[in-house]
Amino acid sequence: MAMQAEEVFIHPTSVVEDPSAVGAGTRIWYFCHLMRGARVGRACNIGQNVFVDSGAVIGDGVKIQNNVSIYAGVVLEDYVFCGPSCVFTNVINPRSEVPRPDEFRRTLVRRGATIGANATVVAGTTIGRYAFIAAGAVVVRGEVPDYALMMGAPAVRRGWMSRHGHRLVARNAEGDYICSQSKWRYRLQDGDRLRCLDWSEDEALPRPTGAPDGPRW
Repeated sequence: MAMQAEEVFIHPTSVVEDPSAVGAGTRIWYFCHLMRGARVGRACNIGQNVFVDSGAVIGDGVKIQNNVSIYAGVVLEDYVFCGPSCVFTNVINPRSEVPRPDEFRRTLVRRGATIGANATVVAGTTIGRYAFIAAGAVVVRGEVPDYALMMGAPAVRRGWMSRHGHRLVARNAEGDYICSQSKWRYRLQDGDRLRCLDWSEDEALPRPTGAPDGPRW
């Protein structure tokens, strides 16, 4: 297993096969299994009973709660949050009698998105940056817009969420949404494209005063 210089914690009950890559500062807890070729970034927190398949890619600062399987073809960008027992798939028409390893579909979860507890993301879906998939929702197809709040089965957009994880309701005189925590402004463009006016979607959030450097903050 390839590891960076900073300490990586792997609980003795977990199995990390060679070759695989685990970034600096990552913690892998009880009864996890990382297959050969799995890639996990820096400062991740991998909860109990998590499976990471060969070919799966996990970025920096990702938090995966208990009982989640990340199959081949699933890509989690930086700072994605996966709630307990959320589900990813990689084949849309599985049959035990019909092997389809050449038909795996890519699932991309963009930077900062949240997948709620017991939510299901069907193969071939793209979840936009900072989107919020509610607990128990089922995302069945297509692309979820950045910052979208998705609820239901099948999931539909029920609103917008700020980068800090608050539902956007209040607006200013210009019609921009205002986050209740950060007071950052969010503006709709072309009807269903939300953008933050006060912070780049590609930059990490400001660190709290006195917080140490590193992607865990």
